[in-house]
Amino acid sequence: MRAELLEKTNVIKKHMKSKKALSSIINYVIEEQRLACLFIGIAISAAAFTVVSSVSSSGRTISSDSVSVVSSIPRRITYELVDHDRSNHNVINAGGKVPLGLKRKNVRVLVTGGAGFVGSHLVDRLLERGDSVIVVDNFFTGRKENLLHHLNNPKFELVRHDVVEPILLEVDRIYHLACPASPVHYNTSEVYGDPLQHPQVETYWGNVNPIGVRSCYDEGKRTAETLAMDYHRGLNVEVRIARIFNTYGPRMCIDDGRVVSNFVAQALRKQPLTVYGDGKQTRSFQYVSDLVEGLMRLMEGNHVGPFNLGNPGEFTMLELAKVLLTQSQQIVALQNCTVTVEEKQNSINAARRTIFVLMSLS
Repeated sequence: MRAELLEKTNVIKKHMKSKKALSSIINYVIEEQRLACLFIGIAISAAAFTVVSSVSSSGRTISSDSVSVVSSIPRRITYELVDHDRSNHNVINAGGKVPLGLKRKNVRVLVTGGAGFVGSHLVDRLLERGDSVIVVDNFFTGRKENLLHHLNNPKFELVRHDVVEPILLEVDRIYHLACPASPVHYNTSEVYGDPLQHPQVETYWGNVNPIGVRSCYDEGKRTAETLAMDYHRGLNVEVRIARIFNTYGPRMCIDDGRVVSNFVAQALRKQPLTVYGDGKQTRSFQYVSDLVEGLMRLMEGNHVGPFNLGNPGEFTMLELAKVLLTQSQQIVALQNCTVTVEEKQNSINAARRTIFVLMSLS
């Protein structure tokens, strides 16, 4: 009996203590207007949050017109269309470039034939852009000297390998430039063969002799395009097809058999400049930096191609020889050429309209 009374007394004491504590807290809050200060602080915080939210949302406001313009453009080509919508002055960045304020995602790129003339210039541009680059080359026509300046770059890798053998690499882009395009190593031409249409547009199927002395290069190009399109249609592989015309610039091999390097080599050696036949065969020439720009824009665009990449300006071999001719030199015509393509001029109208490439004779 006494124990029960003692227990009830302890419970009552605990209850009184908790009630007294609660009363003390309430008195503390009420004293010196602390409760009013608490409410004022909450009100100020809420007002500040509302102001910040309204300012940030107004900075992100986009007119319904501009939304309709951008949303009607496929995502992959949003940044490669015309610079301005003249109707409502909405600015859209052109040429696949990322607008200011948006950081471009660096990608891992494989360049086969990257030690060659064109490939090495492409590697320069890709590394300059911040990409990681793997070069695969068997150095059949490519040269290590073209890439020596990148050997200490942590984003650059060089692999000696022949692409006819399998290799497993994880990359985001592949530029397949592993092809000896020099006449010294292989007879050279284009997919158009000895064209009957002048200038050649991408819809022209060409005029190729499948058993001619130049056909190995012609048919090789045509087969490569066929396989690329089969993988694109059958397996949904993203591909881009570029048809590269005559290119010149630094790192050309002086004895590679191309007409520009032939003339330059003969001029430096003070030898007669040699042309085949009457020298009236025509070619168009582009500078290598223009070609690289075209390849990169094509890769980052949304169009498969094929696209001619070259200079629409046309020159006869005699005209080109006279540019390099000195007073002490002469032009000599050779008549023993087995096969000569008479006219080789490209039309780049499709490339101009679609990937905004204007090749210039620099």
